[in-house]
Amino acid sequence: MNIESRREQFQTPSLTERILGKLHIDIPLLVCLLLISLLSFVILYSAGSQEMGLIYRQAARVGLAFLLMAVLAHINPYQFKRYSALLFGIGIALLVAVLIMGHIGKGAQRWLDLGVLRFQPAEMIKITTPMMIAWYLADHALPIKPQQLLISGILILIPTLLIAKQPDLGTAILVASSGGAVLFFAGLSWLFILAILVSLSALAPIVWHYFLHDYQRARIITLLDPEADPLGKGYHIIQSKIAIGSGGIYGKGWLGSKQSELEFLPESSTDFIFAVFAEEFGLFGCLGLLALYLLVIGRCLYIASQAQDTFSRLLAGSLAFTFFVYVFVNIGMVIGVLPVVGVPLPMISYGGTSIVTLLAGFGILMSIHTHKQLIPH
Repeated sequence: MNIESRREQFQTPSLTERILGKLHIDIPLLVCLLLISLLSFVILYSAGSQEMGLIYRQAARVGLAFLLMAVLAHINPYQFKRYSALLFGIGIALLVAVLIMGHIGKGAQRWLDLGVLRFQPAEMIKITTPMMIAWYLADHALPIKPQQLLISGILILIPTLLIAKQPDLGTAILVASSGGAVLFFAGLSWLFILAILVSLSALAPIVWHYFLHDYQRARIITLLDPEADPLGKGYHIIQSKIAIGSGGIYGKGWLGSKQSELEFLPESSTDFIFAVFAEEFGLFGCLGLLALYLLVIGRCLYIASQAQDTFSRLLAGSLAFTFFVYVFVNIGMVIGVLPVVGVPLPMISYGGTSIVTLLAGFGILMSIHTHKQLIPH
C-alpha cells in the first residue's frame, strides 16, 4: 500500500464517525449525562417519598432538556458567536424587567410570569454572560490586558448585581464564576487574580453591611456555629450532617434514608438531596457520583482544549468550570463548609430550570466539538 492510499485510508471517516457527525452528539459526554440522569430518578423516588408523580414531572423536564441539548448541538458555534451580544442584551433587559414587574415567591422576586409561562431569566444569564465575555475577548490578543479586564469585569458585574438584587445569591455566584472562568482561561495573570481577591476582601465589610440581607448574614453566621440555633437557622446543616454521617461507608441501602422518610431533612428532594444520597449509598456511593461528575468535567475540558478558535475555547472552558462550581457549592453547603445559598445538585436535584440550563450548555459544548471542521476561519 503506497503513501497516498494510506493517507486516504487515514482521512476517510468510518461509518460510526459519519453517523455521529450527522447527529452532532458527543457519545462519551452523552453517556455520562444519561447515567447521572438515571441515578437522579433512583434517588428522587426515595427523597420524594416514593411519589411517582414527582418522577413523571422530572422525566418530562429531563426529556425537554435533552431535546434542547440536541437542538443546540446542531447549531454551528459561529452562530453562537454572532448573536452573543444580542442574547446578552436580551438577558439584561429581562433581569431589569424582573426587578420592575417580576413575580414574587418565597420572599424573592426572580420570575417573569407571562400567563402561560413562568420562567427565571437569571438561568439564561448563566450561559449568555460567558458567551458575551468570550465574544468580546475573541478578537483581542491574549493574554488579557488591563483595559480588557476592566471592560469584562463591568460586563460580569452588571448581571451579577441585578441577580443579587432579586435576591438570589446562589445564582449570582454562578454567573460571576462563569464570567470569571472566561477571564482565567483567557490568560489572566496570577498577579491580577491576587489583586482581585485582595480587593474583594477589602470590600467584604461594605458588602456585609449594605448588600447582604439579614437572612444571608444569618446563614454565614450559622455556618460558623450551627449548634448555636439547632432548631432554627442551624437546623438544615445539622440534619444534613446527621444524614451523611449515618450513611457510613456502605450506606443504609436504597429507600433507607430515615432523615428523609421521617421528614427531619428539609428540602430533601432539591437542595439537600446529596444528604439523602449519602445516607442511602454511603461513602462508596458518593465517590461513584463524584467520579461521574469528574468524567463530565474532564470531557468538557478536553472539548475546550480541542476547540479550533478562541471564542469556542473560552466558552467551552467556562461552561466546564460552571458545572464544577455547581457541584462544589451544593456539596459544600450540604456538608457544612459553605453557607446555604440555594444551589441545586446538578442533574440530580428536582427542578426544571437548572437542568434545562445545564443541558443547554452541554449542547453548546457538543456543537463546539462536532463542528470543528465547519467553523469559518
